[in-house]
Amino acid sequence: MGDESASEHTDDPTLAAYRQSIDNIDAAIIFMLAERFKVTQRVGRYKAKAQLPPADPGREEQQIARLRTLAQAAVIQHHEQLRDDVWPQ
Repeated sequence: MGDESASEHTDDPTLAAYRQSIDNIDAAIIFMLAERFKVTQRVGRYKAKAQLPPADPGREEQQIARLRTLAQAAVIQHHEQLRDDVWPQ
């Protein structure tokens, strides 16, 4: 990388399009996390009002397993796409 500035190669339309896609994905992630946080706050308030325990270890285990499965599927999909891009059939 050396002395290259972050704005170097801005005249490259392909690179600019990739960067715009990344920026859009980053924004979507931030907004989705903010929405998730709002919902978790509502859950906390509901549990307090309903006198439910704040933690649900069974639910947490289910969520971790579900998220692991999603992450693994995403990684597998990524590797399959990379393989197909590198070694087209």
